[in-house]
Amino acid sequence: QVQLVESGGGLVQAGGSLRLSCAASLPTFSNYAVGWFRQAPGKEREFVAHITRNGGSITYTDSVKGRFTSSRDNAKNTVYLQMNSLKPEDTAVYYCAASWTYSDHLRTRINDYNYWGQGTQVTVSA
Repeated sequence: QVQLVESGGGLVQAGGSLRLSCAASLPTFSNYAVGWFRQAPGKEREFVAHITRNGGSITYTDSVKGRFTSSRDNAKNTVYLQMNSLKPEDTAVYYCAASWTYSDHLRTRINDYNYWGQGTQVTVSA
Protein backbone atom coordinates (compact mmCIF):
# COMPACT_ATOMS: atom_id res chain seq x y z
CA GLN A 1 0.00 0.00 0.00
CA VAL A 2 1.55 3.22 -1.17
CA GLN A 3 1.27 6.01 1.30
CA LEU A 4 2.28 9.62 1.19
CA VAL A 5 2.12 11.56 4.43
CA GLU A 6 2.48 15.32 4.53
CA SER A 7 3.47 17.22 7.63
CA GLY A 8 4.69 20.67 8.62
CA GLY A 9 1.64 22.75 7.97
CA GLY A 10 0.32 25.31 10.41
CA LEU A 11 -0.58 28.92 11.06
CA VAL A 12 1.96 31.60 10.23
CA GLN A 13 1.94 35.34 9.79
CA ALA A 14 2.46 36.91 6.41
CA GLY A 15 6.15 37.03 5.60
CA GLY A 16 6.85 33.93 7.63
CA SER A 17 8.10 30.51 6.61
CA LEU A 18 7.05 26.90 6.81
CA ARG A 19 8.67 23.69 5.67
CA LEU A 20 6.43 20.90 4.48
CA SER A 21 7.57 17.30 4.34
CA CYS A 22 6.16 14.45 2.32
CA ALA A 23 7.19 11.00 3.51
CA ALA A 24 6.60 8.15 1.10
CA SER A 25 6.30 4.43 1.73
CA LEU A 26 7.72 3.53 -1.67
CA PRO A 27 10.57 1.00 -1.89
CA THR A 28 11.95 2.51 -5.11
CA PHE A 29 11.20 6.13 -4.36
CA SER A 30 13.90 7.32 -6.75
CA ASN A 31 11.70 6.09 -9.62
CA TYR A 32 8.90 8.48 -8.71
CA ALA A 33 8.35 12.03 -9.83
CA VAL A 34 6.72 14.12 -7.12
CA GLY A 35 4.40 17.06 -7.36
CA TRP A 36 3.07 19.58 -4.88
CA PHE A 37 -0.45 20.91 -5.23
CA ARG A 38 -2.67 23.12 -3.13
CA GLN A 39 -6.37 23.73 -2.77
CA ALA A 40 -7.82 26.85 -1.25
CA PRO A 41 -11.40 26.95 0.03
CA GLY A 42 -13.85 27.13 -2.82
CA LYS A 43 -11.15 26.75 -5.45
CA GLU A 44 -9.83 23.95 -7.59
CA ARG A 45 -6.67 22.10 -6.70
CA GLU A 46 -3.73 23.75 -8.42
CA PHE A 47 -0.19 22.82 -9.29
CA VAL A 48 2.58 24.28 -7.14
CA ALA A 49 5.80 22.43 -7.98
CA HIS A 50 7.21 19.37 -9.71
CA ILE A 51 10.46 17.66 -8.79
CA THR A 52 12.07 15.03 -10.98
CA ARG A 53 13.19 11.62 -9.80
CA ASN A 54 16.66 12.65 -8.70
CA GLY A 55 15.72 16.22 -7.77
CA GLY A 56 17.81 17.61 -10.59
CA SER A 57 15.00 19.62 -12.12
CA ILE A 58 12.30 21.49 -10.25
CA THR A 59 9.53 23.53 -11.77
CA TYR A 60 7.32 26.00 -9.93
CA THR A 61 4.14 27.76 -10.73
CA ASP A 62 4.71 31.48 -11.31
CA SER A 63 3.02 32.63 -8.12
CA VAL A 64 5.54 30.86 -5.87
CA LYS A 65 8.75 31.32 -7.85
CA GLY A 66 11.48 32.88 -5.77
CA ARG A 67 9.63 32.08 -2.54
CA PHE A 68 9.18 28.29 -2.51
CA THR A 69 11.90 25.68 -2.87
CA SER A 70 11.39 21.97 -3.22
CA SER A 71 13.97 19.28 -2.65
CA ARG A 72 14.10 15.57 -2.02
CA ASP A 73 16.14 13.05 -0.12
CA ASN A 74 15.66 9.69 -1.81
CA ALA A 75 17.59 7.91 0.93
CA LYS A 76 14.89 9.06 3.34
CA ASN A 77 11.98 8.69 0.90
CA THR A 78 11.08 12.28 1.64
CA VAL A 79 10.35 15.39 -0.36
CA TYR A 80 10.33 18.88 1.09
CA LEU A 81 8.69 22.17 0.24
CA GLN A 82 10.33 25.17 1.88
CA MET A 83 7.93 28.10 1.78
CA ASN A 84 9.28 31.56 2.51
CA SER A 85 7.76 35.04 2.36
CA LEU A 86 4.33 33.52 2.76
CA LYS A 87 1.30 35.51 1.74
CA PRO A 88 -2.35 35.22 2.79
CA GLU A 89 -3.14 33.97 -0.71
CA ASP A 90 -0.91 30.95 -0.05
CA THR A 91 -3.50 29.71 2.45
CA ALA A 92 -4.63 26.27 1.31
CA VAL A 93 -4.42 22.57 1.96
CA TYR A 94 -1.14 21.39 0.47
CA TYR A 95 -0.81 17.95 -1.07
CA CYS A 96 2.10 15.94 -2.34
CA ALA A 97 1.59 13.43 -5.12
CA ALA A 98 3.79 10.80 -6.73
CA SER A 99 3.96 9.11 -10.09
CA TRP A 100 6.18 6.16 -11.02
CA THR A 101 7.91 6.97 -14.25
CA TYR A 102 10.77 6.23 -16.62
CA SER A 103 11.01 9.84 -17.68
CA ASP A 104 11.42 13.28 -16.18
CA HIS A 105 8.94 15.19 -18.28
CA LEU A 106 7.04 17.90 -16.50
CA ARG A 107 3.85 16.86 -14.74
CA THR A 108 1.49 19.63 -13.73
CA ARG A 109 -1.91 17.98 -13.99
CA ILE A 110 -3.75 16.18 -11.24
CA ASN A 111 -4.24 13.19 -13.53
CA ASP A 112 -0.48 12.87 -13.99
CA TYR A 113 -0.18 11.42 -10.50
CA ASN A 114 -1.25 8.05 -9.13
CA TYR A 115 -0.65 8.53 -5.42
CA TRP A 116 -1.71 11.34 -3.12
CA GLY A 117 -1.20 12.31 0.46
CA GLN A 118 -3.99 13.41 2.78
CA GLY A 119 -2.91 17.03 2.76
CA THR A 120 -1.70 19.49 5.36
CA GLN A 121 -3.29 22.82 6.13
CA VAL A 122 -1.29 26.00 5.69
CA THR A 123 -2.87 29.20 6.95
CA VAL A 124 -1.20 32.57 6.47
CA SER A 125 -2.63 35.45 8.43
CA ALA A 126 -2.37 39.04 7.25
